[in-house]
Amino acid sequence: MRHVLNQYPAQRDDIADLVTRRPLPGPGLSQVDPFLFLNHHGPQTYRPGNNGLPFGPHPHRGFETVSFILEGEMAHLDSGGHESVIRAGGVQWMTAGSGLIHAEISPASFKRNGGPLEILQLWVNLPGRLKMTKPAYTGLQREDIPAIPVDGGTVNLISGTFAGRQGPFESLTDVAMMTIELEAGAKVDLPAPTGRAVFFYVVAGAPNANDTPIKPHHLATFGNEGDAITVTTKAPATILYGHADPIGEPVVSHGPFVMNTREEIVRAIEDYNAGLFGKPPVIR
Repeated sequence: MRHVLNQYPAQRDDIADLVTRRPLPGPGLSQVDPFLFLNHHGPQTYRPGNNGLPFGPHPHRGFETVSFILEGEMAHLDSGGHESVIRAGGVQWMTAGSGLIHAEISPASFKRNGGPLEILQLWVNLPGRLKMTKPAYTGLQREDIPAIPVDGGTVNLISGTFAGRQGPFESLTDVAMMTIELEAGAKVDLPAPTGRAVFFYVVAGAPNANDTPIKPHHLATFGNEGDAITVTTKAPATILYGHADPIGEPVVSHGPFVMNTREEIVRAIEDYNAGLFGKPPVIR
């Protein structure tokens, strides 16, 4: 079993009226290679006649974004022509690759009617050989994602394998991702293959990981020994969990761009300003 090394609290950093917590990057932890960034938006309830999510058209290059819609809904539009509205329980996986402009906003019905909202967005790095890969986007609803029963809960398998099942998203770098919903008294053994980086964020509740209590809204890091993590609960809990091979390359980031060198960042800015990321999506 892997032992818990440390726990890092999510830092509160609201965006306009959107409640936002950020466990990564944070004080003492810049990344969990290849996992770069996590924003936890909500949970909160929007009133009728609200402005919705504030993420209008903006560019990305050099990594992937994975958005987990826990409550509410989110519309996606991008310069590659992809467009969808993903509801609660669904997931969006976007490969920014060589460059894409996207918007993540609330559909008109949500802005009109309001309602509960909770969203996680994770940035996953790409190795240098894939940073200029062709952009891509996939959005799937809850019914498209395997919900695998475990002792006292459910594992929603996004990518990779669990309990002999395969997640529907195909990761370029063999990243395994899942959301885990547990009731009181649950127990689940999670794979943590030797040599892989583990991503473990407590969305809600206070589960135990290998007998160590993990606090709410904390990101836990683990040692490299062992190949499993046993999670138990005394009360309901929700966890974002994943594992991946570390990339082990330099990370140079500037706003929405993540590359290996400063020169590549400059080139990304120049390419974006030259219109090489395509035309920004039109918000209707």
